[in-house]
Amino acid sequence: MQQKENSEIDRLIEIQKKIVPEIIETLVSRYNMLRLIHYHEPIGRRNLASILGIGERIVRREVNVLKEQGFIDIKAEGMNITKFGYTSLGMLRSFIHRFKGLYNIEEEVAKKLGIKKVLVVPGFYDEDKFVLREIGRAVSIYLKSILKNDTVLGITGGQTMAMVAEEMIDEELKLANITVVPARGGLGKDVENQANTIAAKVAKKLRTSYKLLHMPDNISKELFRSLSEDPNIKEVVDYIQKIGILVFGIGRADKMAKRRRLNEEKIEVLRQQGAVAEAFGYYFNKDGEIVQEINTVGVSLNHYKQLKHVIGAAAGIEKAEAIISISKLNKNLTLAIDEGLAKEILK
Repeated sequence: MQQKENSEIDRLIEIQKKIVPEIIETLVSRYNMLRLIHYHEPIGRRNLASILGIGERIVRREVNVLKEQGFIDIKAEGMNITKFGYTSLGMLRSFIHRFKGLYNIEEEVAKKLGIKKVLVVPGFYDEDKFVLREIGRAVSIYLKSILKNDTVLGITGGQTMAMVAEEMIDEELKLANITVVPARGGLGKDVENQANTIAAKVAKKLRTSYKLLHMPDNISKELFRSLSEDPNIKEVVDYIQKIGILVFGIGRADKMAKRRRLNEEKIEVLRQQGAVAEAFGYYFNKDGEIVQEINTVGVSLNHYKQLKHVIGAAAGIEKAEAIISISKLNKNLTLAIDEGLAKEILK
């Protein structure tokens, strides 16, 4: 029944496209404007025009339409989205998704990669960095839909995972015994992008418990074994081994090598070896084959391969090869990406 209704909706949309071809452009334009007002509120017309890269006169005209229809309020300090506008924004996401044919693209990408599920958010991250927030939102919604009692939730670090925590709605789940843990040690300088910080923020949003791993990611195996004897660290390491749901960001090999502070000579060796992705203590080539092992703290590759619930997220067309590589490691992967990256993968 639902499939029949969706088919009828799709046919109606195709008719609308033919009768009023400009409807998509107008809808997407006003949706993006409403979305940016929400992200920046309160914001003035001049700043909004600057962010959108269009003339202030055009912005004034479109803003007046949004105001007249009750989507936004305009005050001295700037524009704010109304309660009706916020609710409508959620509904518009679904319409934009269907108007742009993203459901079909999701199925095509999932089939090409041979994985369980793909979530594609409208927009091109390479042109609009706020698309990353939409990916964070999509991941947080899907994550809540699969969480169950007595689950250890693991989450890695990075900018994309930080956005998952940021976009997660603060609410208490009617679930028992959920523990959030960092799925890898500390990496890089930005505290807000560390796995510890993100795990704590996600746990607070879900109003559940969490554990912190006070250990850098790139330490020697000998030092790791020594530190693991500490009761506090051992407890967290034991929790990591019990992770049932993993949420992680997918990174390019060369970018991750720089975060690990490898010199240019070693990065060049990785390039020559065909490394395109880094995860779970290894660098992989485009076929998902290991080209180099590294010292790392967190979820092991064997553990990852056995997980039934894994959610990977990435944005930007430069991540296409890394995604193709990582997708070969576990067919239970649910992938959240932007529209531009999805189309790049299909090339």
